[in-house]
Amino acid sequence: MKIIQTVVDHINDELDDANAYVKLAIENKTKHRNLAETFFTLGQEELKHSMMLHNEVVKLIEDYRREHGEPPAEMMAVYDYLHKKSIDKAEKVKRYQQVYNQT
Repeated sequence: MKIIQTVVDHINDELDDANAYVKLAIENKTKHRNLAETFFTLGQEELKHSMMLHNEVVKLIEDYRREHGEPPAEMMAVYDYLHKKSIDKAEKVKRYQQVYNQT
């Protein structure tokens, strides 16, 4: 399903943005505290957006199963691979958020 690919691409964009924002938050925390807080908040929002999109992908797959049965194995293999990459990216963002909160 092409729509799943589109949404997964946007999930990755959101995670990349979240990662960039949290890194900026860490870099600016000492000298520009308010700016760092803004960057951190933006990163949290981007992470939230990625989760919202992920939930929509799950619904699309569930809808497909209800209407057509099990999705093609090839499609699920690609989705599973991309999903794992997204989980890894999200975990990286969360680790950076922990670093920010500990400094």
